[in-house]
Amino acid sequence: MIEKFKLLLQKYRNFILYCCIGVINTGVDFGIFALLDWAGLYYIIAHVISYHCGIFCSFFLNRYYNFKVKDKPVHRFLSFYASSLVAMALSAGLLYLFVTAFGLPHLLGKLFATALIVICQFLFVKYFTFKK
Repeated sequence: MIEKFKLLLQKYRNFILYCCIGVINTGVDFGIFALLDWAGLYYIIAHVISYHCGIFCSFFLNRYYNFKVKDKPVHRFLSFYASSLVAMALSAGLLYLFVTAFGLPHLLGKLFATALIVICQFLFVKYFTFKK
């Protein structure tokens, strides 16, 4: 039983670490978003600023601790950044939809938008940005 568990951990190591790092990035993103939203900044602009903070945090943590790929840093960052911008645009659209169409509070709308984007972003990062 323990061996099966170890094999599962090994098989899904990247995804597990990606999720753990994602919790940190999401904390950074949501913390900055909440602060900017509380300060009265328009919620979509607050989302763009906070999402960028999460992008930089995510890239460096995933590069050094998860995928451990240190070659071609500029190329990898640009690939990561480009995919993150697409994810940010999609999540901003979802956030806008959740807030305007469903009347959700800003933070709850951001949570739902983020949840929908996570899996797609992981697959792109694993198979394109940090592909060995």
